[in-house]
Amino acid sequence: WKELDCNGAIFLGCRFPAEVSVCDLMDKGALIFPEFPDLPFNPYRPELYTREELMEGWTQEDDQSVDKKIYDHFVKHGKKNPDIIEALAERLHDHAIDDGLTDLLEGRVEKDGVKKVVAIMGGHSAGRDDPAFRKVAHLARELTAAGYFIASGGGPGIMEAANLGAYLAGINEVELDTILDDLSTSPNYSDEGYLAAANRVIERYPTGYSSLAIPTWFYGHEPTNMFANHIAKYFSNSIREDGLLAIARYGIIFAPGRAGTTQEIFQDACQNHYASYQEVSPMVFLGTERYTKETPLWETIQRLSEGRHYHEMLLLSDEVKEVVSFIRDHPPEPSDGVTSTKVSL
Repeated sequence: WKELDCNGAIFLGCRFPAEVSVCDLMDKGALIFPEFPDLPFNPYRPELYTREELMEGWTQEDDQSVDKKIYDHFVKHGKKNPDIIEALAERLHDHAIDDGLTDLLEGRVEKDGVKKVVAIMGGHSAGRDDPAFRKVAHLARELTAAGYFIASGGGPGIMEAANLGAYLAGINEVELDTILDDLSTSPNYSDEGYLAAANRVIERYPTGYSSLAIPTWFYGHEPTNMFANHIAKYFSNSIREDGLLAIARYGIIFAPGRAGTTQEIFQDACQNHYASYQEVSPMVFLGTERYTKETPLWETIQRLSEGRHYHEMLLLSDEVKEVVSFIRDHPPEPSDGVTSTKVSL
C-alpha cells in the first residue's frame, strides 16, 4: 500500500487493512467514499438484485424479506423528502444499479452479447385471470424464444405476465396455459396465496429463461414479481421510468393499461419523435378495443407521427404472431436526421 499510486483512484465503501492509513491514501490522490451505517441496502452494490436476495426472510405467515425491510426503511426516512445522508445513499445506490444494468445489457454478465431488449408495458392491476395477462405471457414466451430479451416494470399485472412468459420460453403453449390456469387461482397481488402460487411455478421450473424487471420502492407496496432473473430496483421512480423506455431499443409493446401506461406511451413517442437516442424503435399497441374504442391513443400517436420516421414503426394488433413478426421485421433504425433539440418558449 505504501508504494501504491493512488492518484485518481476511487474507493467506494471499501474496508482497508488496519495498517493502512486512509489519510495517507487521500494524500496520495485517492477519493474515498465511506461506508454508510445502519442501512438495509448497499449503496455500492456491484450487481443487480435477484429474487432470491430480495425475498430472503419471506414466509407466507410473516414478510421479513430484504425487499420489505428496504421499503420500510425508505418510507421511514422520508421517501420523497429524505435527509441529506439518506438521499446521498439512495442516489449512489441507483447509480450502482445503472452500472449493473449496463453490464447486463452489454453482455458482460451472461457472456451472450448485447441484449436485444423489448419492453412490455401495461396495467399493474390486471389479474392473472385477465385475458390480457394470458396474451402477454404467450407473447413474451415467443419473443424470448426468438432471441429477444424481455424487460418489464417489475411489478404485478401485465408486468408479471411479461417476465413469466419470458421465464417459461422453454415450454410449449399447452404447458404455459396449464401454468396460467394454476396462477389464476390467486389472481390479484393482494390475495393471500399470490406469492405462493408464483413459488410453485419456480419450484416446478427452477431454471427458466432470463429476463429483466425494473421496479421501484416508490411503489413498494406492490410485490416485485418473481419471474425475472435480473432485478434493477430503484429508489427514484423517474430514473427508473426513463431508463426502462431508453433501453428498449428493439421496441415497446403497450398492453392495456391506464394512466401509467398512457404516460409511457407519450414518453416513448417523445423519444422517437425527437430522436432522443439517434434512432427510432417500434411502438406496438396490443389491444384494438383499448386503443381505438376506449381511448383515442392509437389515432393520436398516428397523427402525431405523420411525416416522421417512426410512423412506419407503429402497429395496432390483437395477435401474438403478428406482433412477433412486426418486431422481427422492424429492428431499430437510425433517425432520419431530426435532432433532439427543442426550444422552450
